[in-house]
Amino acid sequence: MAYSTSITGGISELTAARALMSVGYEVSKPIVPEVYDLLIRDPNNGRTYTVQVKTMFVREDRNNALVVYTRKGDGKPYGSEVDYFVAVYGDKAYLFENTHQGEYWATEASASKRWIELTAVNEINEAEAV
Repeated sequence: MAYSTSITGGISELTAARALMSVGYEVSKPIVPEVYDLLIRDPNNGRTYTVQVKTMFVREDRNNALVVYTRKGDGKPYGSEVDYFVAVYGDKAYLFENTHQGEYWATEASASKRWIELTAVNEINEAEAV
């Protein structure tokens, strides 16, 4: 059986991919392990970007701020190999640019102002499914 952290990470990646696709991005996952989790193509400018998906958590000692740790396995922040992060908290996903920090955080109120909230479509229109 997979470790719980692997399961949580897998669920976050699926949530991120679904949220990105629901707002028009093309989403691809590399076949071999890479530094990034997803490649996305922006529907507005046609450019492709690398994305690292992270699971957010709440820090009670920071007024219940949403916190995202953005360090690689070696403890260093992601550099130019990752263009954007998608941070997942439950069913919510937020897209934001990588500014090479090891940690990002925001309150729920400020997250929607500082980051792009990706609203996943919860229902498929029956006409579209046919």
